[in-house]
Amino acid sequence: MNTSKRRTGGVSFGAWICVCVLLAPVPAAAAGDDGPRPGAAAEESGALASSRRRVLFGELHLHTSYSFDAFGFSPSRIDPDTAYRFARGESVDYLGKPARRHAPLDFMAVTDHAEYMGFLNTIEDPRSELSRSDFAREYRALKESLEPGVLTRQTLKKLADPVQMRELGAQAAMQSAWQRTIDAANTNYRPGEFTTFIGYEWTSHPDDRYNLHRNVIFNGATAPLPFTATDSRRPEDLWRYLEDTRARGIDVLAIPHNSNASEGRMFDWTDSDGKPIDAAYAKRRAINEPLVEIYQGKGQSETHPALSPNDEFAQFEILDRLVPRLDLPGKPPGSYAREALGRGLLLERRTGHNPFRFGVVAATDFHNGLATSAENAFVLADGFDPQTGQPDREAARQYLAEPSRTVPDPKLMGSGGLTGVWAEANTRDAIFASLQRRESFATSGTRIQLRLFAGWHYPSDVLEQLDWLERAYAGGVAMGSDLPAAPSAGAPVFLVWALKAPDGANLDRAQIVKVWLDADTPREQVFEVALSDGRRADPATGRAPRLPSTVDLETGSYGDHVGTTQLTAWWKDPAFDPRQSAVYYLRVLEIETPRWTTLLAASQGLPRPQDSPATLQERAWSSPIWYRAAATFE
Repeated sequence: MNTSKRRTGGVSFGAWICVCVLLAPVPAAAAGDDGPRPGAAAEESGALASSRRRVLFGELHLHTSYSFDAFGFSPSRIDPDTAYRFARGESVDYLGKPARRHAPLDFMAVTDHAEYMGFLNTIEDPRSELSRSDFAREYRALKESLEPGVLTRQTLKKLADPVQMRELGAQAAMQSAWQRTIDAANTNYRPGEFTTFIGYEWTSHPDDRYNLHRNVIFNGATAPLPFTATDSRRPEDLWRYLEDTRARGIDVLAIPHNSNASEGRMFDWTDSDGKPIDAAYAKRRAINEPLVEIYQGKGQSETHPALSPNDEFAQFEILDRLVPRLDLPGKPPGSYAREALGRGLLLERRTGHNPFRFGVVAATDFHNGLATSAENAFVLADGFDPQTGQPDREAARQYLAEPSRTVPDPKLMGSGGLTGVWAEANTRDAIFASLQRRESFATSGTRIQLRLFAGWHYPSDVLEQLDWLERAYAGGVAMGSDLPAAPSAGAPVFLVWALKAPDGANLDRAQIVKVWLDADTPREQVFEVALSDGRRADPATGRAPRLPSTVDLETGSYGDHVGTTQLTAWWKDPAFDPRQSAVYYLRVLEIETPRWTTLLAASQGLPRPQDSPATLQERAWSSPIWYRAAATFE
């Protein structure tokens, strides 16, 4: 038994501020079908190529000092170039000390806030004309007397005046910062080794109350000047910018995030004008936003216990607060991805198009420029020991304090997530294509690998074959795709495969979450499809016994004598009705491990906080697979 097993990585509290495209697969031949199918050779060739896709892990949501809030709240002055070098595995200077990631990422996008990008950097640069302005002198004077958060908020209020912004030359500051961002992405791009994407965050806060943020990711070596929330707070206007960009030959997509903090507006039934979603809106949204960030440092956006009362694992890293009004509670309906999948099915029936046909990714949203995502290394804005990856004792005491002096409590924050993709190569084109076809998955920070396929005629022993992956691609579709209509009567078959993270905990279970339409009402159910340790689900309840915890709360260690390294399943939907549209996704859970709060308390000899979970079950989510009933439309 390993009694000291821990993952390494990091988490930043700076974040408080503020498997394939359908390659023309044809279902396997039905019983009685004689001879090979037309085009079988080409199909098999495509399936073989698809089966050679490899897993890559990356970060698509990270801020540096070019973000207005990051510069104002954090003493870190890491720029995009330094952030990319850290993600690649280089040692970088962090507040005068060396910091190095425990393992390199495969890809990353720096996504600084477009609004006032580089403005404060320019104020602090004595070479700039802006630094000699009355505004800058007043800012520096207030900096000596005001708490950073107060100063930043006051400065933002002053910058709300567009006349003053023009007089100060804020546009020129953004243009300069944006060009340096582009240069950093291109300089650090290493095809085959490390991929960078040019990106930024569009930070819309309608009514200055709720979050409609999107990360904008470009595929290429150049990108136009960002479209900001000061230009428009309407997502529809952002989509027009994306469409215009693609018309110029630059591919681009947007990724909504922190829907949990949107007050129900991210997946609303209406557009920005309050009008019911129509076909045009639904089609545009699905094209421009093929992905949703389902997990990050400010909580998970899969589902909420209030929306999924029968899901015993829904209570996971819940941060039910609005952004930027973190003192206000959120509104679960319309804020979480699982419910949105059901809404999408219903809207497709009504309009002919599904606006919420999205795959999933995960990220950190950290604001110190260091992309880290594990439980037991904490890269703070100050008080950081680079040798241990932990804060010093005083910093730890502040973050574990009861009650917390900040709103919301920092203990509600998670350690950040990772995006996994299945791609032919570690290049911009290959990874971007994976994101577009939604052959992506999200994790809570661990490098779990997973695959999900669906088809109509997978043999029950397919996962036992050496070429099962090629057969899976040839006989069905991977995550992110539509399941073609059934060639004959019967229920679809799902193939599940999951592998533990090399430095992570064993796997506990694999579940398929089904969302379907019952008349005009979306329903959901969680199915246990693969369990470790010889367990079986109760036929009456559908639930499986919990594994015993191996966590030592005093030392923060855990054992590996429960769980397993790999889970597989051949699963047929027992309640399938061909008349009901449905969507399926895979959720894989690790065994219980200590949460960062427990690890931090143990490492510093401090009392473990009683107002936050002591343990958690890290997890991964696949992008969905959709089934459309024959009579989908009204």
